[in-house]
Amino acid sequence: MSLVVAIDGPAGTGKGTVTEILAKKFNLINIDTGATYRCVTLDMLNKGIKLEELDKIEELLKNIKIELKQEKGKQIVLLNGEDVTEKIRSTEVSKMVSQVSSIKEVRLSMVELQRKMAEGKDVIMEGRDIGTYVFPAADVKIYLDADENERAKRRFNQCQEKGIQTTFAEVLENIKQRDENDKKKEIGALKVAHDAEVIDSTNMSINEVVQEISKIIKKRKKDIRLQKKIYTPRKENVWKRFVRKVTAIVLRTAYRIAYRVKIKGQVPQEGAYVICCNHINYLDAAALVLFNKRKLYFVAKEDLFTHGILMWLGHLFDAIPIKRDMQDIEAMKRCLKVLKNGELLGIFPEGTRKGMEKNLKAKNGAAFMAIKSKTKVIPVGIHGTFKPFGKVYVNYGEPIDLSGYTKENIDDATKLIMDNIVMLTKKED
Repeated sequence: MSLVVAIDGPAGTGKGTVTEILAKKFNLINIDTGATYRCVTLDMLNKGIKLEELDKIEELLKNIKIELKQEKGKQIVLLNGEDVTEKIRSTEVSKMVSQVSSIKEVRLSMVELQRKMAEGKDVIMEGRDIGTYVFPAADVKIYLDADENERAKRRFNQCQEKGIQTTFAEVLENIKQRDENDKKKEIGALKVAHDAEVIDSTNMSINEVVQEISKIIKKRKKDIRLQKKIYTPRKENVWKRFVRKVTAIVLRTAYRIAYRVKIKGQVPQEGAYVICCNHINYLDAAALVLFNKRKLYFVAKEDLFTHGILMWLGHLFDAIPIKRDMQDIEAMKRCLKVLKNGELLGIFPEGTRKGMEKNLKAKNGAAFMAIKSKTKVIPVGIHGTFKPFGKVYVNYGEPIDLSGYTKENIDDATKLIMDNIVMLTKKED
């Protein structure tokens, strides 16, 4: 699982310097996206191509070769085989690069290049639209900002250190024009991603900015490690089957003693089915899993997998973790695979405990899975107090055929499932 860190923000905020330090600190590959646009700009200047000569620009993009290499801890930029690390930072290139990067064809070409450079690697990228356009699903998104006068001051000092002749007024005006240009771009405009951490570096040193971002990266890396533990299925083997069998016997015995569970009906011994049940207690899913003669793959919210013993049990019984309130594609693929293999899939249509009692709309996930896989649904009604030594009733209904339903009337299919579940919860022993 690769890590992508995106640092966006206007010119002069220190993105480049901060990115270089973070790349070394966290052993990330630093992909300087700005350098790719500067290379295109330099190539256009070298060949005398004007901004309006789109046909010549398209031809240039077909043949241009841009490489970013690390030599002695420093990034080297190669344009068509030539080291242009310094040349792309010239005043001429700086004045024109924002306009060049606004050209749709240039933007699309460079974004494709940047994505290829990052593929399957742990990378850090800085630019204007990394977190919003190039990598909208980046693991870490930072928007680094600063007052325009402060940014102009920093850029002016950089120019003086490099011997570039300019004035503060010129640098400030250039900063203002670039900001305006970048915010109005048709593709990849400069803006704050909705899930980005905004850091104002106006009164911060580089080290302070690095420390602030480092905290965010460390936390995200920890979260990613946890996500990997949660979402990586444990391989099925003889030992796992033995442990599951013994654990099931122990838990089933304890469950019977505690709740005097009573089962009505059963699941057919062959074929794929979606088991849909009402959700009234944390332990109602256990009743379906432990007292079913067939293996049942139950869909459970990922939060449950953050607790050690629950994660262990979840993986032991092959529960499928899912991110709630969003389309979890990986979870959906695993669910469909279960049904394709002719096995049982368990889902709570309510999505949360006591959803019906709270008047919450039932989720369409169960109906979607059944319709998509052409599988029948078995409704289950559970009722009881779930108090020690009380009774818990588990009532299995007859399979429901949803072959007459489609995605267009999926709400009706969900209502049919829920109506059957409600009827089953009212049955007495």
